Amino acid sequence: MNEHITIVGLDVHKATVVAAILPPTATRPTQTVTIENCPKAIERLVRRVAGEGRLVLVQEAGPCGYQVQRQMTEMGKKCVVVAPGLTPVRPGDRVKTDRRDAEKLARLYRAGELTEVHVPSCAEEAARDLVRIREDALEDRLRARHRLNKFLLRQGRMYRETKAWGVAHRAWLRGQRFEWPLLQQTFEGNLRAVEEAEARLESLNQQVLDFAQSGPYRMAVRYLRSLKGLDTLGALTLAVETLDFGRFERAPAYMSLTGLVSSEHSSGGRERRGSITKAGNAHLRRILVEAAWSYRLKNTVSPQLAERRRSCPPEVIQIARKAQDRLHRKFWRLVSRGKPSQVAAVAVARELAGFVWAIAQQVPAAAT
Repeated sequence: MNEHITIVGLDVHKATVVAAILPPTATRPTQTVTIENCPKAIERLVRRVAGEGRLVLVQEAGPCGYQVQRQMTEMGKKCVVVAPGLTPVRPGDRVKTDRRDAEKLARLYRAGELTEVHVPSCAEEAARDLVRIREDALEDRLRARHRLNKFLLRQGRMYRETKAWGVAHRAWLRGQRFEWPLLQQTFEGNLRAVEEAEARLESLNQQVLDFAQSGPYRMAVRYLRSLKGLDTLGALTLAVETLDFGRFERAPAYMSLTGLVSSEHSSGGRERRGSITKAGNAHLRRILVEAAWSYRLKNTVSPQLAERRRSCPPEVIQIARKAQDRLHRKFWRLVSRGKPSQVAAVAVARELAGFVWAIAQQVPAAAT
């Protein structure tokens, strides 16, 4: 099929776009042009090339987003976005230029060697960005706290009485005074940075919770919260990062998206499996691993979990109960065999991804 169309490989950057044009009858791109990365320049290029017949444009997913793909879709042209981490690379290839990258995209797409990625809609991307900025605020708060703690440690002031960042700890912080004015100013600046980061995080938490209760992911979040270890924030992160559970026909395909599957190097009748691939969505992987640690605890249903399950249909509750029993046994079975608890948690997270996929299949199509 690809032999009868013109393929344009696009290497997209902030200021420029390098386009390699591969005609239907050629084996290598016959023309490479560099244009400005703006809608008008891209439109002119596409209209000129489209006059030669059917056209497909190929670009890698990257920091410039999906604006080129969306512009081509509005023009009625097919634009494919591929995963850069899955683009084949020759072992001895040590030369990388924009022109070579664009030409390689065109050639590999014709050969069928590229893996397409799901392009989110503008609404889906906006929901995902809201959840991700909340994660960024969480990291900012952690860094601000670390800076304050390390400053106090250098001054020989350590808090040991109760749990850090509780009411007593905050009262202790507000009572700190330094003899030197510059030290006092530094302390107040670090403390103010912590308070500002906490206020920003609290505001974003509320925005995310409001969106989870009223947005298009409301039903998926309600169902996923029936799993032990997943509450509103975690369930919403899984929903917005996955975008569409329906594009995965089977649970193993969804597990691959999380990067929690084992790497493998088997040859000559010998099977060798290594660490997880991490070739997937890091946000999904983090949420699943964090949730997996809850399955090491006693296999009981807390009042909070029972309340979350009360609004779910029996089919969802049955899957959640099966997951709780199976994953609790799996964690302690691996630990009893001598596996480190971290390895056991990752193995549980991989199977938890399968149960997440199974529950997502129960969400009515009209609610997704």
